[in-house]
Amino acid sequence: MEEFNIIREDQGQKQWRCFAAAATMAAPWKPLLLNAIQTNSNLKHSSFFQLATIGSNGRPANRTVVFRGFENGSDRIQINTDCRTSKVEEIKHSPFGEICWYFTDSWEQFRINGRVDIIDESDPDPLKLQQREKSWFASSLKSRLQYLGPSPGLPCISEETSSIHEYSLDPSSGPISAFCLLVLDPDQVDYLNLKSNERISFTCKQDGDGNKCWTSKKINP
Repeated sequence: MEEFNIIREDQGQKQWRCFAAAATMAAPWKPLLLNAIQTNSNLKHSSFFQLATIGSNGRPANRTVVFRGFENGSDRIQINTDCRTSKVEEIKHSPFGEICWYFTDSWEQFRINGRVDIIDESDPDPLKLQQREKSWFASSLKSRLQYLGPSPGLPCISEETSSIHEYSLDPSSGPISAFCLLVLDPDQVDYLNLKSNERISFTCKQDGDGNKCWTSKKINP
């Protein structure tokens, strides 16, 4: 693997770098994120972040989701969700989203913007279906049971709140139809470190071979 670093100063005396590499090579912001995850691993909430999307009415929608790892060692971020939720319809309408992830121990914030791919049971790509199945089995049985419940967001039929303990699921069975995998492919990352008062903007473009080329620039916090 080759990495080409080009450094120059612009009119604002700020530096930028272009990292041209094969798609399997880590993005320059990823080590910062992995380090933040490790540093804050003692905090249970460090695996949660906010995912914002745009609805068909043009209004933003935001919610907290769980980080399910990177897809096959790449920089693409995985999120499990119910295909019946409003976020799926919002992504179908506008396939872009932004993650906001704040780590309270290290005072670091990551805003990760990119295109979101929806992988449900109807996806024609067998490799994507394998990834969906892998993510299903990587989840706890308690998490999987939630997909057997009533459709999220609809009025409750019964006044009594249903419990996931009311449902049963064969631990060896594959993903049910309600389960889908969201994969966010980053093209912009805004990193802010409040302890060091440092902020870096990362932007991605593709070269002629389809490989990702990241530029990074220090900006004012």
